[in-house]
Amino acid sequence: MSDTLPERTLSGAAYSIAELLEGNDVVLMLDQLRLPNEERYIPLRTCQQMADAIRSMVVRGAPALGIAAAYGMVLAARTGMPLDQAAALLKATRPTAVHVASVVDQMGSIAAGLSGEQLVRRLAAWARQLHQQDVANNRRLGKFGAERLGSVRVVLTHCNAGALATGGYGSALGVIRAAREAGGEVRVLADETRPYLQGARLTAWELAKDGIPVEVITDNSAGWFFSRGEIDAVVVGADRIAANGDVANKIGTYSVACLARMHEVPFFVAAACDTIDMACASGEHVPIEQRAAREVTHIADCRMVPDGVQARYAGFDVTPARLVTAIFTERGVVEPVGPETIRRVVAAGPPPVAR
Repeated sequence: MSDTLPERTLSGAAYSIAELLEGNDVVLMLDQLRLPNEERYIPLRTCQQMADAIRSMVVRGAPALGIAAAYGMVLAARTGMPLDQAAALLKATRPTAVHVASVVDQMGSIAAGLSGEQLVRRLAAWARQLHQQDVANNRRLGKFGAERLGSVRVVLTHCNAGALATGGYGSALGVIRAAREAGGEVRVLADETRPYLQGARLTAWELAKDGIPVEVITDNSAGWFFSRGEIDAVVVGADRIAANGDVANKIGTYSVACLARMHEVPFFVAAACDTIDMACASGEHVPIEQRAAREVTHIADCRMVPDGVQARYAGFDVTPARLVTAIFTERGVVEPVGPETIRRVVAAGPPPVAR
């Protein structure tokens, strides 16, 4: 079997976070740790390999993690791994993003009463549909966001909420793409997003490939650009949104939201409705992943912190709903952000299934 990317990807682009190949026994995954210097796809053939890729951030971004987990369940079924064991393995990888747990639970329900090739084919079909639907959702929410941006010229974003963090097109970057496709002249300031530099490495890579103007700024310089009036709006993604509208996203998002409020700049969140966890009452109940200290103390193999000094690195923070101007979803715009408007948008029901 070939380990080359399919000519027609489910992402709809020339690159993709992951593609389940025709035999349902290999997932080709873009190694995001090697970007922007090398665009390399690695073959994954077992659920354990998928879990390792998720945990080590070869793939990242909440919707992308859900899709990866779905493909991991397919690989488990293909190799004969018990699905309850696979589900536990995948759920333990990245706890903050709601997608992994919800996806593997859904796949467990789908698998009931099935076995053998029938099980593999059913899970594979559902996983591919999940991937395609995420792309469709991003395009739909992108249009809502672009309409709301209007004549905004400069957008600040944090981390990467683009095609590399989703099935394709992107959530926050989907809004940017949709605005450009509608004729807008919007350009992007991308926070570098330490310590993994998702903004510098990934957001800048995506936008440069699309010919969208982007400049990378250091995380600690955002306040300077706000103070100079150089930022018209902020658009970020989300890993989990609580029922009251609190938003968990990559660490540093809360700081950006505070700066936006201080400078009276709108702070927007772009996320498909499957990011909303109605069982999570508020941001206080979101499990915040604690990453290894080495990710802060070292750059590659070079230690940047004195020996004996430790570091703390929470992978995410929570932005209170009161700081969020609006949330763009595929079912509509949540504005003002709060429990009632969240419930209204969720109750609107999903758009037609992508074909």
